Amino acid sequence: MLSKSSKILRNSTNKFIIKSVTIPKLSSSNIISRTTNTNTKRFYSELAHFEAPRHIKNEHTKLFTKDDVKDWELLKKEIDYFTTTPKTIPLVINGVKIKSNRSIKKIINPSNIKQDIGSYCQATKEDVESAIKSSLEAKKIWSNMSFADRSAIFLKASELISTKYRYKMLAATMLGQGKNVFQGEIDCIGELIDFFRFNVKYASDLYKSQPPESSTGVWNRTEYRPLEGFVYAITPFNFTAIAGGLIGAPALMGNTIVWKPSDSSILSNYLLLEILEESGLPSGVINFIPGNPIEVSDIILNNKDFSALHFTGSTKVFSSIWSKIANNVGKGLYKDFPRIIGETGGKNFHLVDNTANLENSVFNTLRGAFEYQGQKCSATSRLYISESIWPKFKDLLIKNVDKINPTNCCNELQGFMGPVIHENSFNKISNAIKSISNDSELKLLSGGKFDKSIGYFIKPTIVETSNIDHSFMKTEFFGPLLTVYVYKDSEIDNILEKIDSSTGYGLTGSVFSTSRINIRKYEEKLRYSAGNFYINDKSTGAVVGQQSFGGSRLSGTNDKAGSAALITRFVSVRSIKENFGEINSHLNPSNF
Repeated sequence: MLSKSSKILRNSTNKFIIKSVTIPKLSSSNIISRTTNTNTKRFYSELAHFEAPRHIKNEHTKLFTKDDVKDWELLKKEIDYFTTTPKTIPLVINGVKIKSNRSIKKIINPSNIKQDIGSYCQATKEDVESAIKSSLEAKKIWSNMSFADRSAIFLKASELISTKYRYKMLAATMLGQGKNVFQGEIDCIGELIDFFRFNVKYASDLYKSQPPESSTGVWNRTEYRPLEGFVYAITPFNFTAIAGGLIGAPALMGNTIVWKPSDSSILSNYLLLEILEESGLPSGVINFIPGNPIEVSDIILNNKDFSALHFTGSTKVFSSIWSKIANNVGKGLYKDFPRIIGETGGKNFHLVDNTANLENSVFNTLRGAFEYQGQKCSATSRLYISESIWPKFKDLLIKNVDKINPTNCCNELQGFMGPVIHENSFNKISNAIKSISNDSELKLLSGGKFDKSIGYFIKPTIVETSNIDHSFMKTEFFGPLLTVYVYKDSEIDNILEKIDSSTGYGLTGSVFSTSRINIRKYEEKLRYSAGNFYINDKSTGAVVGQQSFGGSRLSGTNDKAGSAALITRFVSVRSIKENFGEINSHLNPSNF
């Protein structure tokens, strides 16, 4: 059956004429007959552009006060589950859980190193190669899935984490990563959910971003393709949410992932993968391969289909990987120039001047330095403080720090501070503390005690230095060790220069002052000293959708996790021009 329509043509004078034409009347049956099954599914999935839900906002944080009895009971039940039911965590490649004939390592609870909470498998060379192959095969389907379908998986996972798996995820993070309940709540619940939900919003906005102009008779449009190969995600121990962000952002944009999780966050990371699978994640989109980091990376970086690195970890490791990638680019190994996205180290500062509010600056410094044992990328590690405020500041700081005793927060659920993550970290920090007594430029003010007989416990330690260039003011210890330098008020310009130049890092920093003139000066002088700059607030605690996170210099590529900027790193843009007109000569108007 035929129906009439109109066809627009361009004549030789570049004016439009309309001619009556006939076109077939389409039914669902002949649409299907003209396409393959895959294309039919894609056709139907693109009948509309779906936007992100308009109610997306930050996940509510449970406070776990003494009165929240029901929350405590549910959490204790899940902690008991993990401690009484240890299991072996498999590799996951193309959705298949692999355990047999694999090397096994013990999962360590840093609060109780003798406790059995399970073990996990180590990937072989063949496993890594299989994971790469799986990711490339899965991409043929995943990249053609509609944005609505991909988004629904991450929105569903967010809902499951918020409800069904909230206490199980908390228990896994607390046991495996040594967090107290509040630090776990803002990490593996709040921030993780926020990453998933806000990324959907950011991606929706990106897809809607189209060329503002099209000439008459022309349709210009922009396509945001996933990267051509696969993404390699290397995730850290300190935030379950970071693991979710590193795998979730590229996957949402149609990429497939080979994921090497940290040995010290296996429990929560595997649970996260299970939740994504329950939410509908297709097999092979994210392949889970714990293993030797050097061996795994060497195989992946030497694969021609490697398209992007998404990394959080040490500056030294990131620099080494970057060098290997650059070397392979020089050899012409890859199809494309790989994207390199990394967040690395920091030596984060607090500057407290003589106008600062005493209590606010003291308690923000205490929290910035010692929440989660100083193991946040943004933890306060060096403090510059005016000598005129220092005596009162010191008394109040030490009075409160001395009250803190690291403990097993899975047993003492309202504890403030737990252990450092593993023995290597314990040894590094305890050796630094031991050196204080033999250094004439250092003075121990508080702490200095440590014990690893039960868990990797280090008491929060504060040391004062008389040398602004001391190594303690430059070295990232990644633990509960804060170094203080007291400056003369007249030296503030020199202090600002030292803050900016004494380390190679540029992650986070805070200034405390009630003088608007001083704040303006600090903000301008320290413009490149920190990618996250805080005024009268601690150097930690960036919130997705509020403060995007990341630093430059030796602190990373500053692609700003938790913002729309990060999403753009995992697409390859294609500009499409469609011309509805026709020309009848090769000549330009100026040729006549």
